[in-house]
This record gives sequence, structure tokens and C-alpha cells, in this order.
Amino acid sequence: MTDSSTNPMPYRVLARKYRPKDFNDLIGQEAMVRTLTNAFASGRIAQAYMLTGLRGIGKTTTARLIARALNYPAGASVEMPELTAQCEAILESRHMDVIEMDAASNTGVDNMREIIDQVRYAPVQARTKVYIIDEVHMLSKSAFNALLKTLEEPPPHVKFIFATTEIRKVPVTILSRCQRFDLRRLDVTTLQKHYAKICGLEKVAAEDEALRLIAKAAEGSVRDGLSLLDQAIAYGDGSVKTADVMNMLGLLEKGQVINLFEAVMAGDVARALEDVDRQYQAGGDPETILTDMADFTHYVTRLKVAPNSAVLDASRTEEEKQKGMDFAKRLSMAHLSRCWQMLLKGLGETAQAAQPIMAAEMLIIRLAHAANLPSGEDLMKQVQAQPTPTPRIVPQASVPQREAMSEARALSQAKPVHTEIGHDNQPQARIKSLADVVALAKAKRDIKFQVDLEKYIRPISVADGKIELVLERGADPGLANELSRKLEAWTGRRWIIAVSTQGGEATVAQQRKDAKDSAFKWAKAQADVQAVLKAFPGAEILNVSEVEPVSTPEEAEDEPR
Repeated sequence: MTDSSTNPMPYRVLARKYRPKDFNDLIGQEAMVRTLTNAFASGRIAQAYMLTGLRGIGKTTTARLIARALNYPAGASVEMPELTAQCEAILESRHMDVIEMDAASNTGVDNMREIIDQVRYAPVQARTKVYIIDEVHMLSKSAFNALLKTLEEPPPHVKFIFATTEIRKVPVTILSRCQRFDLRRLDVTTLQKHYAKICGLEKVAAEDEALRLIAKAAEGSVRDGLSLLDQAIAYGDGSVKTADVMNMLGLLEKGQVINLFEAVMAGDVARALEDVDRQYQAGGDPETILTDMADFTHYVTRLKVAPNSAVLDASRTEEEKQKGMDFAKRLSMAHLSRCWQMLLKGLGETAQAAQPIMAAEMLIIRLAHAANLPSGEDLMKQVQAQPTPTPRIVPQASVPQREAMSEARALSQAKPVHTEIGHDNQPQARIKSLADVVALAKAKRDIKFQVDLEKYIRPISVADGKIELVLERGADPGLANELSRKLEAWTGRRWIIAVSTQGGEATVAQQRKDAKDSAFKWAKAQADVQAVLKAFPGAEILNVSEVEPVSTPEEAEDEPR
């Protein structure tokens, strides 16, 4: 006979060993527990539940707890003080009346037919037969359809519990038949306290900062954090230290991240590259370096707009809070926003680069150079401060120029034409120009016809019920007849379309181009614009729009009221 002392119990990972056995052990889901408690107390128990949330948040565990509550020997109740043999069987997924299945490997309609055939039979041991289907979103469309009727009207002894990480992929017809619970992501403080409690039960010495780093790396997932805690205990040979956790996770000291951020924001390229190289040689991953910098940029930006909420963030060290507040006071929102956008783009480039460290260094160089660029407000102040007298930043254009820009804006916006109510109480379009016809075609969503009007018609005259025009080369010969037919359908009255061979104005497309060219030519002639283009070689004018002139207080008083 083999001595049992020579065969110790196999090690159970922390995620399994400390899985909640009742609802009191379920952390961070108070709203769901309260709803279930009241429902069970009043007997308003749903026939199906839908549990959704990120991975490792406790969906399967919660499903087993609900199954245990439904089959508690003393009666269906959320309060389960005694752990009976039947309760243990349910929690360990070995109860014959609590059937667990993975939809990822049972996606077909045949699998659902098996369930439908079995639900008619009463449970063997338990009070209620419970079907727990994990990752239910992976069922096929046919499988979902086969389940619908049974799900809506199951036998009184059957309950369904679904779990999914992709709630949007579950058909609405399924969701409408279930009571839905969204298991919320746990915050860093809650996870840190939970992991500290487990370390106490395991008699493992753990530093608070180390547990905070693990909780932050878990990203709200209890199971992910417990897996990291298991790894940290093994890495530290029975203890959890901050330095060990940072090495294990490839993290950087907060002081290094702050120093790199400071060098970049100061435009000190050499010091910033030295910091990156030092961190890389110490084992830092380029993506991790940039991610930590993006995290600190986000924190400083939050301090800028909401100082109180960010300072109270328990996941931040005192050094982060003090330095972050200092940066928030000194840096403008424009600089922080620009840094954030560049980091987001650079992270994608680094992830796809054959040499990530090179991509990361190039991003740091761009960030450091961009830190010295003035914001839009500072740029205008610099231009205005030039010794050469210049007109106002948005100068008053001449009458022809203003008309050209107004025409360009009107043609580009193509507002719907005016309507009037005729004697038969039907709205009638009021067309005074070809632009009105184009706007009417746009309002009717006839895009091809709208483009043909803009490109191929040169109007001679547009009057009530009659249009005289010239067709451009390349136009469809039937365009005039199509115009007559559609105007009659849209306005409710007949139109005469006269086609001539000469004369006429420019097409709408040409008018728009001429107006835009005129506006750009006027803009380039402005002293302010020339000063900006000179200060930034390679800069281009992308758009010109009309701005209403700002009235002085004296002019405002003279305006009629």
C-alpha cells in the first residue's frame, strides 16, 4: 500500500483555489447581487440569464452560483450558509443536473436539438435542471433559431444561463428572452485589496506597490490578476516584491517614464534618446516604453482638465501625482493633445515595424521636435508681433472677392430650394437658377443626375417653367429630356427645356472651381498668410472660408436694432 503522505495534493492555481463559493465572496458586482437577492426573495426568478463582461471577470463562476442558489436544499435563495455535497458538485462542475457546455465547440443546430430533447425530462437529483452555455455568441444562426421557442417557454424545472464576452454578436431575439447582467470591470484598488487578502491566506509576503502593479496589469480581470500573482510568487520564491514584478512584467520605474516625458516635452532630443536606450538595454520593450508614456500623457491631460478626480486616483504614486500636477500647470492643452495623437499613431507603427526600437526612437525624435512648435494661438501672436504692419488676421475682402467666396460656399453647400404651397395644397419648388435645380437633385438623392447637371449644362436663362441651356461636349443627348421629365415629376408642373448651340454661362462645376481659385489667390496675397507661409517652409493652404468681420464696440453701437 502506498503511503498517502508521499503523494501530496496537486497544486491548485489561485484562480481556482479562491473561486467564490457564494455571493458574499463575489467582489465588485454589488448591483447584480442585489438584483438577484430581491428577485429570489420575492420569487421573481427569470427563466434565463445572460451574463456579459470581459474575460476573467467571473461570468462562469456567477453562473454556477446562480445554479447553486436555484438548487439550494433549503429552497431557492441567494443566502447559502451551508456548503452541501450537492453545492460542491455544482461549484466543481460535476453535478448531473447542471449541464455546462462550451458554445465554441458545440456551435451547430444538432447540439441545440439535443438540449431541446432533454429539457422535457425532470432533473434526477436537483430541484431545477440548469443549462450553462459559455461563449454563447459563437452559436450558429440555426442553433440560435432552434433555441428560441424553448428559451421563451421552457418547462418549469429548466433554467438557462448564458455567458459571453461579445454581447453584440448575440441576436436581439435571444437577448429579449433573458435577464441581462453586465459584470463590471474591477478597479485597481478593489483588485489590490483582493490580492492582498489572498496573499495573507497563502502566508505570502507582498509589497503594496507590487500588488498595485499586478492589479493594474490585470486590466479589471480578477482571473488575469490571480494568474500574474501566481507567477509573481513563483518568480520571487515565495514573496512578491515590486522590483521582481516590474522585471516580470517588463515594466519601467515611474521615475524613468517621467524623466522621458520631461525630456520630450522640453525638446531635448539627445537626453530623450539616451533615456530610451537606457530603458531598452535594461530589458524594456519599445511598445511598453511608449505605452507607459501614453499612459502618463493621459494622466497629465486629466490633471489639466479635472485636477481633483485625477489627484484622488489611488493607482498613482505620489511622485506621479506631484510631477503630473506640475506638468499640467506648465503644458498647454494643444501640446498634450498633439503628443497623445502622435503616440497613438506611433504605437501602431512600432507594433508593425521589423525593428520596434527604431520605430520607437523615430517617434521620440518627432515628439521632441513637435514640442518646440508653437500652438495655433501662439503662432498667430508671433505673426501679429512682427514689425511689419499687417492688417487684421481675418481682413475684410473686397466686394468681388467676397462675392466669389460666397458663391463658392453656396455652390458647395447646395442648400435645398425654397418651396411654396400651391392652390392644390402641394409644395412647389421655386427655381430661379441652375443651382436651384442642382440643389433639388441633391435633395432627391439623385446623385448621378446632380453630377451631370453640374458638369454638362451651361445655363443661358432660367425662368418659371422654362430653361434655356447649352450642352457641354460629352453630355448625354437625352439629358435635356431627362431634365424636363424630372422637373415635372419633382415640381408638379410642365417645363420647357430649350437647347441652344452657343452662349451660356459656365457650368456649375466650373463656377465652383473659378470661385475657389479666386479665393485661394486672394488668400495667398494677404500679408498675414504670406508671413505664416514664410515662417513654415513647405506649409500649404488647404482651404479658404469666409469669416464674418468682427465689429468694434463703436460699430456695434451704430448698427440699427
